[in-house]
Amino acid sequence: MPALCATALTLLVTAGPAAPMAHAALARTDLDCRDFAFQEDAQAEFNRDPRDPHRLDQDQGVDDGIACEILPRRGVTVPSPVPTLSPLPTQGVRGGLGGITGPADFEVALGAGLAVGALGLTAGYVRYRRRVDR
Repeated sequence: MPALCATALTLLVTAGPAAPMAHAALARTDLDCRDFAFQEDAQAEFNRDPRDPHRLDQDQGVDDGIACEILPRRGVTVPSPVPTLSPLPTQGVRGGLGGITGPADFEVALGAGLAVGALGLTAGYVRYRRRVDR
């Protein structure tokens, strides 16, 4: 039983931090228009491989060789509407300021590690009590 707990803990500690990195590496292999800030950046990626494996030239079924036409271009200024100012809420979180966004990745990993450790300690205690009671 201790070997099983040690194996589970080792697996959690080694594989847990690697999971977000593997997802990030996978996400970089398939690009979309939302991965670029400007059309020129998407066009440069499109020009590297005109076969368009990322499907960057997807404007209504017309393959015109221009990638991500919906993105803004560098140096082109678009007039922004005049912002309307609203009074700031005075009730803190209830008024819409602050709040939480959820646990960070390391907090999730720490919680899972603590849960596995608690299960290991519980299993060890049960085993110990069974030996003492014999």
